[in-house]
Amino acid sequence: MTRLLAVLPPVWREAVEELWRRRLRTGLTLLGLVFGVGAIVAMQAVGEGSRREALRLVESLGLHNLIAQARTQDEDARRETRERSLGLSLADARAALAVVPGAERYAAEKAVKTYAIFSDHGRSDAQASGVSPDYFALSSLRIANGRALTQADDDALAAVAVLGHQAATDLFPDSNGPGGSDPVGQLVKVNHVWVEVVGVLADRDLGKDQFEGVQLGLESNRVYLPLASALARFRFQPQDDQLDRFWLRIDDPARLAAGAGVLGAVLEQRHGGEADYELVVPQQLFRQHQQTQRIFQVVMGAIAVISLVVGGIGIMNIMLANVLERRREIGLLRALGARRRDVIAQFLREASVICISGALLGLLFGTALAYAIAAFAGWQVAWAPVPILLSTTVCALVGLAFGVYPARQAARLDPIAALRHE
Repeated sequence: MTRLLAVLPPVWREAVEELWRRRLRTGLTLLGLVFGVGAIVAMQAVGEGSRREALRLVESLGLHNLIAQARTQDEDARRETRERSLGLSLADARAALAVVPGAERYAAEKAVKTYAIFSDHGRSDAQASGVSPDYFALSSLRIANGRALTQADDDALAAVAVLGHQAATDLFPDSNGPGGSDPVGQLVKVNHVWVEVVGVLADRDLGKDQFEGVQLGLESNRVYLPLASALARFRFQPQDDQLDRFWLRIDDPARLAAGAGVLGAVLEQRHGGEADYELVVPQQLFRQHQQTQRIFQVVMGAIAVISLVVGGIGIMNIMLANVLERRREIGLLRALGARRRDVIAQFLREASVICISGALLGLLFGTALAYAIAAFAGWQVAWAPVPILLSTTVCALVGLAFGVYPARQAARLDPIAALRHE
């Protein structure tokens, strides 16, 4: 404490010493500011982390994409539906590409019922899927080794595959070690079909398998086959949808809403009015998440403002109490020639010391609170300098605003009456 005071200018040193004499009262006054600033900092950190995580998850679906996916139905409902609709199909995707405004390309997927995937080096519990050539581009997946599936693979019904990162690790455990075997060019058996590995995906751990109720890809533990090859080589139920889902890439995000309307109309007509599919617009999911996040921020912001106001009232109370206790000191200062503005400045400095201390402690408390919330709820934390500076500035302004009235009351004291005060 002595070293800290030594580096301060005399007028500020005097303010700190006055407050230190009443440290219990000052500490209690700080609590409101600490909680207010801490709530703002924690709210912004958690909110920014949530926004970035949501953006990352939505980007895995594609912000420029429209997604049509088959709706899960029981056997009786599916049999009744098939009387009017053949289900989601490649013909639907091609028709949508032809008529939806701004549609550039599509990608399709069909999951294979997988009961065994193994190689000469290991086994995997991965899920196999048939995908069209543009699947990797529309899903923002990057090839780390080898190549992606091509239209030539699809046309030739080629027995080839691309492995997700986890699937490659399970099937070829030594591939990452020194002298390990490269998965590319080796054979993997999917159910009863041997396929050659032509590529391995880069690792992309999303940390979640759902976002706003939409299933994410779980790409790491997947084996990707050419769609036409998968449809030809594996057995599916006669009443199954030809596709589980397809993506439609729109060239301009501003046209997504109009494109979704047209896509819905196309599918409704082609499916005979049967609701055996659902449309997903990732951009709308992100906006929905942001709206929910804004409600959370408003609630937390209101709590923070209330805490700051309570802290400001506490500052006013302690400063008024200081004025009453130091009336003789104030009278003596005025009698020795101190001007009113000097008295006001002295008390405002003391209020500023409380505000700055509360802001700094609030930053520490908010940081700890943000990481505690993240650890407890599994949320992400991210930091932005603007909210931190804003919370500190608001805290200082609140303190000064509530410190003005006591300072003016002190300056208005009659010097003679103040000196006579017992």
